[in-house]
Amino acid sequence: MAGETRRQRRDARRAEGDPGPRHSVAPPAAQVGEPALEGAGVVVPTVDTRRGGFIRESIGELKKVDWPNRAQVIQGTVVVLIACAVVGAFLWGVDQAFRPFVRDVLL
Repeated sequence: MAGETRRQRRDARRAEGDPGPRHSVAPPAAQVGEPALEGAGVVVPTVDTRRGGFIRESIGELKKVDWPNRAQVIQGTVVVLIACAVVGAFLWGVDQAFRPFVRDVLL
C-alpha cells in the first residue's frame, strides 16, 4: 500500500463499497415546529435581537475600525487639496484652449 497513489487507494475503497470521506456535513433534521434554518447553524432573530440590534451591531463594528490619527488626516486632506488644484488647473487650461473654438464656431 506504500507505493499506491491516491487515485489507486480511492478506487480500491470504492470497489469495496466505501464511498470515501464526506466533505460536507448535512444539517440535522429540523424537528416539528422549529424553523428550517435554525438547525443549519443560521441565527434566526427574535423580537429582542431585532429591536435595537442594528444599533448595537453598528456600535460594535465602529469599535473595530482603525481610525486615522491627526497626522494621517492632515496628510490625506493635503493630498486631496493638491489633487483638486491639479485637476482644476487642467480643466481651466482645457477651457481656455477651447474657448475660441466654442465662441467662434459653435455660437
